[in-house]
Amino acid sequence: MLHLIKLSVGPKDVGQLRAIQARRAVAEPPLRHQTRMMPKRAAEILAGGSIYWVIAGFVQVRQRIIDILEEEWDDGSRCAGLVLDPELVAVAARPVKPFQGWRYLEPEATPADVVAGIEGEGAEAMPERLRAELRALGLL
Repeated sequence: MLHLIKLSVGPKDVGQLRAIQARRAVAEPPLRHQTRMMPKRAAEILAGGSIYWVIAGFVQVRQRIIDILEEEWDDGSRCAGLVLDPELVAVAARPVKPFQGWRYLEPEATPADVVAGIEGEGAEAMPERLRAELRALGLL
């Protein structure tokens, strides 16, 4: 199994990513993310892999990749369509330096899923913006 990691360009927090994807899933099903490069190791990704989203400088959530399709953008150029499970799974946030495109992520390098209550007592009840600021300060 293999995963991908990608910067989420635009959304400033997980809530915005969730809202954008919800609109996209209704407007153009199935929910997918289009990216320029087709993964050469697609079979390994489809064996249970996820895409880990970096939002506001931290890897924060992941989504299971259900399928990888060859697609075209409106201008006719080819791209890969990553068909995603709509569930966003919170992961232990950690900082990630900016990069372009996506990268492969080996299973041993992935952050652990966050189980309710593990990230910090009461942290889940805090607004996402506050949690992001506390993570940036190394306090959460």
